[in-house]
Amino acid sequence: MTATLPDERQYTSRLVGQVVGEFVRELQDGYLRDTSTAVGRLAQLRRGAGKLPHEVPELWGLTGAERLYQDQTLTEAQAARAETASFLAVTLYALHQQSRPNQGMHSPGVELGAAVRRLMPPDKIDEPIRRRFVRVGTAGSPDVLAYRLREIIALLRRDSIPLDYALLAERLDRAQT
Repeated sequence: MTATLPDERQYTSRLVGQVVGEFVRELQDGYLRDTSTAVGRLAQLRRGAGKLPHEVPELWGLTGAERLYQDQTLTEAQAARAETASFLAVTLYALHQQSRPNQGMHSPGVELGAAVRRLMPPDKIDEPIRRRFVRVGTAGSPDVLAYRLREIIALLRRDSIPLDYALLAERLDRAQT
């Protein structure tokens, strides 16, 4: 039986995914075209990878999170969770895309689990990678989750394995409730 989310949580998660998806697509397009604005923005955003928004206030206003407020329907609690999820996804994308000028690391439809599986040899389980992935799912606080996700993204970056950052943002929003 599939658990369903209450409508307001589904709405917030979808909004976060939509906002992050649009923002990351724009950044990726600019980066792959080598526009100085996108290249510079990604360099700035990388400083926040694996951290929470309150740890890097110099990035406030640079992550696209302001787009979450265009329809002004989020409560204060929803907005705080949405901003955190958006910030984490966007800054991790910036880390992932670094030094990949010919390939976009945001790829719609690629779930985190599927991307991590691609890190492993065919038909085998790489136990250290599996343990890292499990540790992401068992993180007890947002700061631990951010740090552990950064470790996974660094591995994906190493092997040029893309990920859907809109889906990641949705999952991060849900994980906070």
